[in-house]
Amino acid sequence: MSGSEPSAARSTKGNEPVLLAVCCAAIVGALVLGVGLKTGLVIRHLVQTLPLWAGVVMGIRRSRATGWIALPMFAFWLFLMTLIWLFLLGFARVINGTFSPIEVAMTIVVGLASLGGIVLFARLRSGLSAAVAASLFLWFTAAQFLCFWLSFLPSIAHR
Repeated sequence: MSGSEPSAARSTKGNEPVLLAVCCAAIVGALVLGVGLKTGLVIRHLVQTLPLWAGVVMGIRRSRATGWIALPMFAFWLFLMTLIWLFLLGFARVINGTFSPIEVAMTIVVGLASLGGIVLFARLRSGLSAAVAASLFLWFTAAQFLCFWLSFLPSIAHR
């Protein structure tokens, strides 16, 4: 890598960034190809998962920033899947609705990929400064919430 490349973009030799990319791609696949195709809401799920693509791309590039980019999305999706599971098990009604067997299966895929990503993150040593790591975490947290919110706009919600 060249010396002029930003420190967050520099690569690492470990496999963790690539495995984090796989976790991100699994979430995208489950939500877009699993839930999106089943419900006819592919565009909505594409919008919801847009930030995960940064985790895929940076992970494939073995960027040291991958963990800090992907962690907020893993936490976000694991939280949502937990709320769905609590609803399905009759413990909470924060999220409600009807879930087909494929949608339930996809909540398991998303939940396991999110949990796996969090475990991988815990093993990752990025070497980023606290300021860079916090900035990436906050930016991608905001991006995930923004994309999720945008997916509920009438022009996207039913597509």
